[in-house]
Amino acid sequence: MGTKIGCREGDCGACTVLVGDLENGELQYRSFTSCLTPLGNIHGKHVVTVEGINMDDLNPIQQCMADASATQCGFCTPGFVMSLAGFCLSDQDANQQNAVAAIDGNICRCTGYKSIERAAGKITELMQQKGNQEAVEFVTANNILPGYFASIKERLQKLSLALNGELNQPASTAQFAGGGTDLYVQKPEELKEANVRFLYNKDVLKGIRKTGNKCFVGPSATVTDLQGSEVMRQYFPNFNKQVKLISSTPIRNMATIAGNFINASPIGDFTIFFLALNATLVLSDGNKTRELPLHKLYKGYKTLDKRPEEFIEQIWFELPGKNTFFNFEKVSKRTHLDIASVNTAIQLTVVDGTITEAHLSAGGVGPIPKLLEQTSEFLRGRAVTEEVINDAIDIAQSEISPISDARGTSGYKRLLLGQLIKAHFIALFPHLQVKKLLLSHSS
Repeated sequence: MGTKIGCREGDCGACTVLVGDLENGELQYRSFTSCLTPLGNIHGKHVVTVEGINMDDLNPIQQCMADASATQCGFCTPGFVMSLAGFCLSDQDANQQNAVAAIDGNICRCTGYKSIERAAGKITELMQQKGNQEAVEFVTANNILPGYFASIKERLQKLSLALNGELNQPASTAQFAGGGTDLYVQKPEELKEANVRFLYNKDVLKGIRKTGNKCFVGPSATVTDLQGSEVMRQYFPNFNKQVKLISSTPIRNMATIAGNFINASPIGDFTIFFLALNATLVLSDGNKTRELPLHKLYKGYKTLDKRPEEFIEQIWFELPGKNTFFNFEKVSKRTHLDIASVNTAIQLTVVDGTITEAHLSAGGVGPIPKLLEQTSEFLRGRAVTEEVINDAIDIAQSEISPISDARGTSGYKRLLLGQLIKAHFIALFPHLQVKKLLLSHSS
C-alpha cells in the first residue's frame, strides 16, 4: 500500500493520511500521521489514504510532483501528496506559504526540498482559481481530486453514530487516551491490548469559548482548534507565529491540550504556555469534580496529583486585559518540528510602569514543567528596568535544576533560560529601550 511506516513517531510524515469529519456541520479534512492514530479516534470519520485520491491518470497534485522532479526513491512521496491534497481541501488562502506549511510535517531524505517547493507552487497556482468556491466543490469540479469527495458530507451526516456516550462511567483501570501523539510513541505495543477509553471524539470535551473575562478550553481541543479560535486570535495576536515553533501540522491536528498536560513532559510546549496563563483544571472521576491550578498538578517527574480514574473535564484561565502582556519563547536544535532545549512563557500585567501581576514558566530546566513562583513574586510591584530583569534572572537560576542530556548541557540550559527571559522583555517592551541595555549585558 502507498501509506508507509517510517519513524513510528509522527515525525517523518511517510504515513500521512487525511481524516474528514463534520465540524459544526461543515466537512473538514485534516492531515494525520496514521502511525500514531488509534482506530478509536477515527470512529465515524472519512479516512483517505493515497489510494483514495487516485484517478484514471495521475491527478494534478501527483502530476505537479512528477513535473517538478519532486520524487526520487518515492518512499516519502505519498505522504507529501496527501499533505498537499489536504491543502487543496482546506479553506486556507491559496498561497505558497500555506502550501509549504501543509507539508511541514513531511521529511524527504533524498529528493531535495526545492523541487518539492516548486511542486507546491504549481499546486498553489491551480488552487488560486478557486475564488469563493468551497474547496471540495472546486477540486471535484476541476478533476483535481476524485468526484466522490462531493458526496462525503452527506454520507457522514447519515451515519449518525453515537460518538458521545456519557462520561460518568464507573471507575475502572482503563487507560485514557486523547490525541495519542506521545502516548502511542511511548508504549504502542502495550496499548494494543489495553483497555482504553478514548476521549478524543467527545464533543462535551471540545470547544473553546469566552464567558465573561474567562476562556474555557475543552481538554480534547487540539492545537489546530486553538489556532482557529477567534478568542485566541483576539487576545493572543502572536499565537499563530508562536505555534509554528511547536511540532508540525499533522501533529497539531491530532494533539490535545489536556494530553500535553497529562503527559507531564518537562518540556511540554503548551504546558509551559498555559502555566504562564495561570490556568486551572477541572478534574472529574465521572461523578465528582474538583479544581486544581495547573502548576499544582506536577508533584515530581511524571508524577501527578491525579487519581487514575480522574480525567480533565475543563480548562480555564482569565483572559488578558489591556494592560496584560504575554510572550512565549522556545529554543531547539532546529527551528521547527523539534523538542525544546528550553522553552518559557511569561504573562505580565503592568500599570503605570509597575508590574502588578506576573507569571513566568520554564521547561527543560527541571524534572517538571515549572512555574517559577519565586521569580514571579519578585517581579510583582517592580518597574521594568535592566536591574530588575537581571535580578529576576538570578532568582530564576536558583529555582531550576537542569541536567545535561542530548538537548544540551546543564550550563547551556541555564544560559538559555536567562537569554529567553531577556527575550520576553525585549519582545513585550520595545518602547522602553531595554533591548540595547540587555544585549550589552553579558550573561
